[in-house]
Parts: sequence; structure tokens; C-alpha cells
Amino acid sequence: MDEFFKTVLPMLIVFGTIAFVVKTTLEYRMRRQLIEKGLVDDKARAMFAGPITTETSIKWGMVLIGVGLAILLGEMFPYSISDEITVSLIFLFSGIGLIVFYLISPWLAKRQKDKLTM
Repeated sequence: MDEFFKTVLPMLIVFGTIAFVVKTTLEYRMRRQLIEKGLVDDKARAMFAGPITTETSIKWGMVLIGVGLAILLGEMFPYSISDEITVSLIFLFSGIGLIVFYLISPWLAKRQKDKLTM
């Protein structure tokens, strides 16, 4: 049983992840083509309506920076409590990143509006 966890399980995780990414990508492309041909209702069309904005990229960039900082700080604690601290820090720093984005989003919206009026 120990051999299973050392060899087969990592391979299943890797191939399962690859299969999930390929499946998700193909479904996204298929839905996008259905929307372009007009074969879906307005609710589905609204999900794919706008391009990815700068604000969205900044938001998820801040969350991922928070996750990275949390993992980095979690590795600095003793091994016996490292896992628990890392998980809690991931939630904490991700939340802080979202709060900071919420605080700067009015400034970003104003800046975007000023760019459009110029």
C-alpha cells in the first residue's frame, strides 16, 4: 500500500489535472462558439460578454501574491505547526488582498474613466 502512494497516486494526480485542464479548455471553446453563433440565451452570453479588464488582473494578482506570501511565511515556522499556519495564512493574506483591492477599486475606476474621456 505504501508503494501505491509513492508511485501511482502522484501519476493519477498529474494526469487527472491535465485531463481536467484540457476538458475545461475544450468546454470553454465550445461554449464560446455557441455564443458567437447565437445558439444560447442572453444569460449565457452575458457571462462571456466583456474582455478581461485591468481591474480583474490586478485583483487576482493581489490574491496570488497573498497566497505566495502565505506559503513563504508558512515555511518559516517549525515543521510541527507549519501546515496549519500555512493554510490559515493563505486565507488571511488572500482576504487582505481582496480588501486592499476593494479599497483601491474606486481609484482605479476613476483613473479608467479619466482615460476614456481624454
